[in-house]
Amino acid sequence: MALTLPSPASPLKIGTRGSPLAVAQAHETRARLSRAFDLPEDAFEIVVIKTTGDRVLDRPLKEIGGKGLFTKEIEDAMLNGDIDIAVHSMKDMPVEQPEGLILDTYLPREDTRDAFVSLNHARLADLPEGAVLGSSSLRRRAQLLNFRPDLKVVEFRGNVQTRLKKLQDGVAEATFLAMAGLNRLGMSEIAKSGIEPEEMLPAVAQGAIGIERRMSDDRCAEMLAAIHDTPTGHRLAAERAFLAALDGSCETPIGGLALLEGERVWLRGEILKPDGTERIAGEDRAPIGEAAEMGRRLGERLRSQAGEGFFDWVQG
Repeated sequence: MALTLPSPASPLKIGTRGSPLAVAQAHETRARLSRAFDLPEDAFEIVVIKTTGDRVLDRPLKEIGGKGLFTKEIEDAMLNGDIDIAVHSMKDMPVEQPEGLILDTYLPREDTRDAFVSLNHARLADLPEGAVLGSSSLRRRAQLLNFRPDLKVVEFRGNVQTRLKKLQDGVAEATFLAMAGLNRLGMSEIAKSGIEPEEMLPAVAQGAIGIERRMSDDRCAEMLAAIHDTPTGHRLAAERAFLAALDGSCETPIGGLALLEGERVWLRGEILKPDGTERIAGEDRAPIGEAAEMGRRLGERLRSQAGEGFFDWVQG
């Protein structure tokens, strides 16, 4: 059966969060689909959906429900037929999708590093003893406190613009943002330096955009296959299996990064106590076809090394 393409009169609806970065990612997805099928951009309609995670900015994510806060309303809209596909930052995505939905399309991955952002300091190492650093990420908080226990970390939520204003207001001397997000917003100059993975492993799937669809939607499946980046898919298969084995969420400090070495995948992962007092790290390699199995294996290995109660939150 011939593929029925969308048109300006009957556009394909792309769901997204409303932050500038999320909208930029939706525009990138639209542009890629438009080029792949030689369609005008108005054959695709971008639908902005406000999520709980966007509305509640005065509390840490762990207090209001974790990763699903950035996806539930969007996924509900897709299940209801209000949108056709959804564009997500993969580091925000739970490892399980709601019944009837599938996430199997990834755009080419951007820079995976964290960006160090400060008005007064060029590098993380330049922060004076006892400096205040803002971050809403438990991973970044734990990693920081692991090698700089002298630092004070304060809650720092909101989009890129909100966090920059907090720096200007003196709430903290520095913060971290994802380098990928700054690049996609055309704001890479804001980063004073990039944090190499040898210093701080990024969040699992950082820098990757995923596109979710209804499992029964053959038209969207065929269209999305045309823009899927296979190397990113292999890397995320390892990382997300690693995360799933650790029951990872926004409530657990976990870092992970997979790289391709020819026909093999190299995965590095780490787990940390929330207060940074202990870190367990490991790595593994496997053929591309065994990426997910290898990710699960590394996750289970670190979890067994950690023992009971490793991730228990210590309120500071």
